[in-house]
Amino acid sequence: MVGKAPPVTESAAADPAGLLAALEANPAFAAVREAAAGIPAYVVGGSVRDGLIGRPHLDLDVVVEGEIAPLVQRLGGDATEHERFGTAVVEVGAAEVDVARARSETYPHPGALPEVSPASLDADLGRRDFSINAMAFPLSGDGELIDPHGGLEDLRAGVIRILHERSFADDPTRALRAARYLARFGFRLEEETERLLRQADLSSVSEDRVTAELARIAAEERPSAALALVAEWGLLELRHGPRLAASIESLFEADPDWAEYADRDTAVLLAIARGEHPAALRTRARKLAHRDRPGSPAEVQVLARDHVPEVLALARAAGADWLDDYAKRLRHVELEISGYDLIEAGVPEGPAVGRGLNAALAAKLDGKVSGRDDELRLALAAAGKSD
Repeated sequence: MVGKAPPVTESAAADPAGLLAALEANPAFAAVREAAAGIPAYVVGGSVRDGLIGRPHLDLDVVVEGEIAPLVQRLGGDATEHERFGTAVVEVGAAEVDVARARSETYPHPGALPEVSPASLDADLGRRDFSINAMAFPLSGDGELIDPHGGLEDLRAGVIRILHERSFADDPTRALRAARYLARFGFRLEEETERLLRQADLSSVSEDRVTAELARIAAEERPSAALALVAEWGLLELRHGPRLAASIESLFEADPDWAEYADRDTAVLLAIARGEHPAALRTRARKLAHRDRPGSPAEVQVLARDHVPEVLALARAAGADWLDDYAKRLRHVELEISGYDLIEAGVPEGPAVGRGLNAALAAKLDGKVSGRDDELRLALAAAGKSD
């Protein structure tokens, strides 16, 4: 049985009485509530879930029973609309407000994108992935929590539970979402949910959708914990992915130079994403990790300079600790001279200029030259131009 750890302490304190205060702490909430006057609109999903347990949630998810245009227009700001699903994303200050028309969904076949049609709030909540995401809070009226599927009880118990037995068949990526929530909150799977989850078939879903869910996992505080669950459940063949993700997490937490140089989430996704391109980049990282330690700073620079930072971070996580010097110091080393200086000194344009600059940079990295005059002298000699 997966997920035996007790639920996070904050979930036990989930309190509907404090939900409004938590939502009001969101800088966009007041504007959304004012704009929704007279419109049957509700805050839903993660905004409600996180508000109940007092977790910050910058963005807001809003469902409208009926057309979304009046609310979107009142909110103003830049809006991106998706007519097929009846949704829009509106920028309200520093927050994004996702506005969607209440809808029902049918799936033509397992793993297909849903066919949507307008529906009531109750039907909209019933189409969602887990009970803890199937709650709503009205933006007008009495302000009482709407919870038709026992989400509050599951939130307090620290349980992830699907709403119907075809949930993972309709959308197998929900299994990846379950791993993400389990790792984030320290929850456990409800028994029947786990049984059905282990039957989820991600091969029926497009690579783009799987990659999108993996990217969300990569952005979690502890992606390695979610990836370990994905591997344990047999959903994807991740090989060394969870271990590498854990190493990347530790690297970026311990070393501010790596955190400043490379994007951690991209490095984690590179370790686990499928497809030819990620595989080719992983091969590059593996070769760097398995080669002999370079003999000089100049050799480190030559080996590292042609790779994107995330490939280098992955190589470092796989054991290439000699790359620390590159992330910390060597990548910042620059010559005080340029190709124009060599050309002005009589070096003809062409390969000789590059040869001279490369030689000067190698010498500077190895501490053999200091200052502009030294660099120019060595570069000219390497280019075949001497006094």
